[in-house]
Amino acid sequence: MWDWGYAISILPALARAAIVTVQAAIGGFALALVLGLVLALLRRMPVRAVSWPVGFFVEFIRSTPLLIQLFFLYFGLPQFGVRPTPFAVGVIAFGVHFSTYLSEVFRAGLDAVPRGQVDAATALNFSRLDRMVRIILPQAIPPMVPVLGNYLVLMLKDTPVLAAISVLELLQTARSLASQSFRYLEPLTIVGLFFLILSVVASFGIQALEARLARKRT
Repeated sequence: MWDWGYAISILPALARAAIVTVQAAIGGFALALVLGLVLALLRRMPVRAVSWPVGFFVEFIRSTPLLIQLFFLYFGLPQFGVRPTPFAVGVIAFGVHFSTYLSEVFRAGLDAVPRGQVDAATALNFSRLDRMVRIILPQAIPPMVPVLGNYLVLMLKDTPVLAAISVLELLQTARSLASQSFRYLEPLTIVGLFFLILSVVASFGIQALEARLARKRT
């Protein structure tokens, strides 16, 4: 039977864990955005000595499970004298893993910009950086927002894997509470509701950003 008293008593602990979950997702997504754009730009370079290794790296990371990469960083980095916190390892793992997916999104968006726009900027003597910042990216990013937003929601829902390296996110906290009280219904149900709420909020935020960018374009 559902115990409302117990459910209310564990809400503060789960709310604190939800903050950790959101921080991990946002931190990982921010890192993935930066790395994804860098990977996309490097992969589009005409120099094969650069584009081919980057392409191999992207395919390798995409073809291996996130959990394996998480364990590799968690247990491998200390062998090189680097000892980040489990939370930092989780953010790095999420950032690197999802950057390979976002790089393909960026590459498709950049390739969709009409070639005439780039040629016109070149004729106006724009530098390569100016062409990218002032001409290409402002046109490429708005159509990519829905896809990027989907990956943010996906990353948010993948944060329970951090429980494998003892990060006290939502699932790990719920399991800890359940092991103490031997009640699993309330904590796991509340965790499901938390993820539902966070996913809905993120989806509405993405839609609002998409609408705002559409108004600016018009």
